[in-house]
Amino acid sequence: MWRSRKGRDRKTVVCIACGASVLRSEAREYDKEGNRWERYGKEFEHLCKECHRGLCHQPREELESLLVGIETDGLSRTEFLERYFGAVRERYGPPEEPES
Repeated sequence: MWRSRKGRDRKTVVCIACGASVLRSEAREYDKEGNRWERYGKEFEHLCKECHRGLCHQPREELESLLVGIETDGLSRTEFLERYFGAVRERYGPPEEPES
């Protein structure tokens, strides 16, 4: 007879955003590489459902390398944002004006 899947995953994980402990079955996987479908050899971090809902789910190709390239210890938030916007403008050009 097949067992019920309900009690199978009673392990708890910690949400990397808020620090809450939640059941693994109630969490969402987070892959910093942005490709959770390539699972071989990976260990995933987890987000609670509430924090997962708050994420932007748009593609983020090249984001990790862009952030690593501008990050330096001791930068203030303002300095970091100035570097980030400068790097984005350099790579992709100025933002387009929204259509009226």
